[in-house]
Amino acid sequence: MVERLSDKFPGSDHVFRLGMDQVQDSAIWDYAKSSGFVIVARDVDYTDMSILRGFPPKIIWICRGNCPTIEIERLFREHRDAIEGLKSNLTLGIYSLI
Repeated sequence: MVERLSDKFPGSDHVFRLGMDQVQDSAIWDYAKSSGFVIVARDVDYTDMSILRGFPPKIIWICRGNCPTIEIERLFREHRDAIEGLKSNLTLGIYSLI
């Protein structure tokens, strides 16, 4: 997905490419916070962490069940402006893609 969306979200990365696919969520949280990343997740774990810890990092929560990758790509493209706006929004820490 990172490669497919690189034209709209340059500089994005994935935990697998960072060698963090086997680390705890809190380590990913800390890395995202210190590196200025937004976390994209399908499960509620990071949204729960955001509620407890505050932000940054900001969270994009994909609220879809099993669906084709192309559908997730379409969501990100359709919501690009809102996602970009999340970075500068001082009151919003979680953006849900429904």
